[in-house]
Amino acid sequence: MQLEVSNPKLGKILSDPDKLIKKVGIEMSRMIKRRFNEMKSSPNFKAYVSYGIGKPHPLTGNLDKLYGIYLNKNYRLIVEPLIENLDFSFLEKCKIVDIKGVVDYHDGKIEWLIP
Repeated sequence: MQLEVSNPKLGKILSDPDKLIKKVGIEMSRMIKRRFNEMKSSPNFKAYVSYGIGKPHPLTGNLDKLYGIYLNKNYRLIVEPLIENLDFSFLEKCKIVDIKGVVDYHDGKIEWLIP
């Protein structure tokens, strides 16, 4: 699977290990890179969701059409599968996801750590 970053500011942070560590710390930085490697090794988004790595789950409300992937107790990596229909059966056709950032969306708040 291919990962894209449509937000230039986010792209600069994610492509520079020093900037990423400064922004989120070493442990979170390692987990983000780990999730990226896991997604890249999946043939498509349906396979990644089926593996259950990082507990990927569809989001609702303001984050509708996005998926959250576990990083730690509070923070999730947010991705957008680049496919028109997000029904589970169609996710097999999704070979590209857009990385949106890292967020804590618990307790009715939406707190972006990056971008």
